[in-house]
Amino acid sequence: MLIGLVWSKRIFFILSLLAILPELSAQIIQAGRVELSMNDADAGERFKAIGLDKNGIMVYQRLIGKTEDQLEMTKLDTTLHEDWKGYIGVPKNLVLAHVQYNKEIQILFLLFKQQYYLGGDFFMASVRVVNGSFGTYLIKNLIPFNPSEFVITGQAAMIGGYFNYRPLVLYYNFALQQSKILPGFFNEQGELNQLKAYPDGSLDVVVCARNYEKKKSLWIRNYDAMGELVKTTVLQPDENKNLLFGRSVKLSNGEQIVAGVYGRFTDYSRGIFVAGINTVGEYGVRYYNFSELKNFFSYMKAKRQKRIKDRIERRTVRGKKIKFNYRFLIHDILPYKDQYIMTGEAFYPHYTYPSSYNYGRSRVYYPTASGFGPGMRNDLVFDGYQYTHAVVVGFDSNGKIQWDNSFEINDVKTMQLQQFVEVKPEKDRIVLMYLFENKLRSKIIRDSEVLEGKTQDAIKPNTLGEKVDIRGIESEQLNYWYGNYFYAFGVQKLMQGPIAARRIFFINKLTHN
Repeated sequence: MLIGLVWSKRIFFILSLLAILPELSAQIIQAGRVELSMNDADAGERFKAIGLDKNGIMVYQRLIGKTEDQLEMTKLDTTLHEDWKGYIGVPKNLVLAHVQYNKEIQILFLLFKQQYYLGGDFFMASVRVVNGSFGTYLIKNLIPFNPSEFVITGQAAMIGGYFNYRPLVLYYNFALQQSKILPGFFNEQGELNQLKAYPDGSLDVVVCARNYEKKKSLWIRNYDAMGELVKTTVLQPDENKNLLFGRSVKLSNGEQIVAGVYGRFTDYSRGIFVAGINTVGEYGVRYYNFSELKNFFSYMKAKRQKRIKDRIERRTVRGKKIKFNYRFLIHDILPYKDQYIMTGEAFYPHYTYPSSYNYGRSRVYYPTASGFGPGMRNDLVFDGYQYTHAVVVGFDSNGKIQWDNSFEINDVKTMQLQQFVEVKPEKDRIVLMYLFENKLRSKIIRDSEVLEGKTQDAIKPNTLGEKVDIRGIESEQLNYWYGNYFYAFGVQKLMQGPIAARRIFFINKLTHN
């Protein structure tokens, strides 16, 4: 009897512990949530949200009218309660291309472009987030291009894009209400890597293009607040290398750091480069092969990681370097203590043989005897970009790498390339987080040390008993907000048991414990 009593107490203790484990293991704190009901099927394409730092969040959607549409703007505070609501008239022939918030002047800018043809003038609205007052600007433009970049300073708006495969930047001065193309472009075909604006109104533009030796190099152009070209620096790669992509950041002493990826060929990266540029344009470039990074392969399972590291060691003993080829999406450079960090996400295009009438979420059509129809053809079909992991690298102001770390993201596949991992440097740690299929994955690091391994937490609805239908998720996104807070938003279908309850647009305020 005594033995039975002891075991009963142990079982009760274990069951009690299991009951509270989910709460103890939850690392993401859901600090607030707002749900907006959606009735029509196309409303999901209209609802969007953008963080306004400590001023809250702006929710906006386009309402269709008979002669003119309305852009409904709803300002929420940091507790996700409504401050005010307003409307901006939008002509039928314009579509919203970009939204950008400038926290120095606390104004939200919305850029509209022509809907039915490439080119034409741009229409821009500016909204003061404190009270909702707004103004409008007509930005004259004579060159047909699609705006891919939109950057705001206190003095001007910059719109980046391509004309005949050549990058360009349109500069619009608020005070003068005049536009011009920034000097230094239209020479060669290239890729617009970055538009980087600073609080003093200056601007850095990074372009990747081929030099006279047909090797990919980086052109870094510095402009003042009036859009005048101050300096151009061309980073030339070493022999048998190409500089494939770069991001820049300006230091307090006027010097500049450019970091990115390089490769033997132009499609795949073999490592990371960091370049330091002094005030007169002199520079030095450091190259780091992926095999030289301590934690580059830490996202792999232990056995596979050991095989690769043993292979690297064997090649190193024989005086040879092992070459790894990856595709990388590079994020902006962030300040961290007395260092800087750069993050990149590794991915590869995935192809599949359509073995049935449907593949993915779309139906595939092939030529048939009677026209076009779903077929069984054995051609490879693009099935999305498969992500493998994120790499975080810390380096000093001289461009020397101090540490590296990685974050597994191999559960993500998307049809369009986009940044998934949000990186938040804090005083004594770095928070890594991303959202996919309503699950928040997070990891906490301190330089090369892992403080907390990968965790997974689901975003929860407001109503008890409701669950998120994964098949009904649309346009979910996670962004850094302010302080230690992130915000997630998107469209969800909520289920009450087996029955579809409702379709909502949600915003979640999140922080990490």
